[in-house]
Amino acid sequence: MQSSMDRLLKHLIHLGVSGLAVLVTAYILPGVHVDNNNYVTALLAAIVLSVLNTFIKPLLVLLTIPFTLITLGLFLILINAGMIELTAYFVEGFKVDSWWWALLFSIILSIVTSLLEAPLATSIKRNNHHSNVNDEEVN
Repeated sequence: MQSSMDRLLKHLIHLGVSGLAVLVTAYILPGVHVDNNNYVTALLAAIVLSVLNTFIKPLLVLLTIPFTLITLGLFLILINAGMIELTAYFVEGFKVDSWWWALLFSIILSIVTSLLEAPLATSIKRNNHHSNVNDEEVN
């Protein structure tokens, strides 16, 4: 069983990796800017994007179910781009030049985040397995 401290640590690591992914993706795309390649700004953008994805995105998905069904799910990509645009609106120092850059940024960001988190996920699974084995040995 996972303690609340373990879950908090995993969440903080995920946010840190997401901040790095925002910085890397903004570096790759010329239409997305993090002022002075500042990690704190990228981390703030990742936090704001996480909050928007937690509270606003589910409402938008629910309200746009007909469009999502008609477009076979492709409308969700537009919602993701909208979340990026909202993040740029709220975070000073994070700028997106156009809707198309936001769209491309959302796609590339998910790829970069997956690539950066893959080694961590493997390590966490391995550590959880070892701790479960140790717990069974104690009992």
